[in-house]
Amino acid sequence: MSRSKLQIRNLHKSYASGTGEVVALKEVNLDVKRGEFLSIIGTSGCGKTTLIRLIAGLSNHYQGSIRLNGRSIVGPDLDRGMVFQEHRLFPWLTVEENIALALNGKRSADKGALVREHLDLVGLLGFEKAYPHQLSGGMAQRVAIARALINRPEVLLLDEPLGALDALTRMNMQQELASLWEKEAITMILVTHDIEEALFLSDRIAIMSSRPGTIRKVIDVPLLRPRHRASHNFVTLKEEVMKEFHIEAAETPQDSYEI
Repeated sequence: MSRSKLQIRNLHKSYASGTGEVVALKEVNLDVKRGEFLSIIGTSGCGKTTLIRLIAGLSNHYQGSIRLNGRSIVGPDLDRGMVFQEHRLFPWLTVEENIALALNGKRSADKGALVREHLDLVGLLGFEKAYPHQLSGGMAQRVAIARALINRPEVLLLDEPLGALDALTRMNMQQELASLWEKEAITMILVTHDIEEALFLSDRIAIMSSRPGTIRKVIDVPLLRPRHRASHNFVTLKEEVMKEFHIEAAETPQDSYEI
């Protein structure tokens, strides 16, 4: 039996603009294995977010096929959770109310238990009654992740969820994501500009070409977990990925590996 959970074949996406048709994605082919952590990286405008939104079912106008467990994706579904760059919490709802909002159709008693379980999962027990404006950026993103996980999706889609955080919070959240992935054994697909973030989290990295975007290379990340950013193997692999974007390590500040 195939271990592939998600299969993308000959995916093509275009849209109309004021100057004519824009081809965002062309001949995208990708398999995502069951339970793996895959990152998608590429330069701005290459179609990374377009691709993950198509996987989420937020757009249906494309050519080719996207299948999850052999079924065509035709729209949003509870088998896929989505976390965006902004936390998108409702400011007039408490933390527990924001998370419970994803549980339409569940009994009230079930909702309470599930909300508590997922607050514990993301380390936010005790903040049930807080409002979004009372949370730090990292805490708000943890709430968004809890909300995306509460329906037990098979795939968690992450569209640059840490991009707006400061450097220290971002590194802490990367560790939180790695721990969540290990605890939940869930398939995760991350879109990021950050090469180091992709290496720290991923089993594999899919590198996209400039627009029209396609998958031009997939790199395995055979690093043991937990990962150490200063290790020889980590730095060597980071330099290998950087060269894919024609970046030399000597040209790049040591605390900046974004593309």
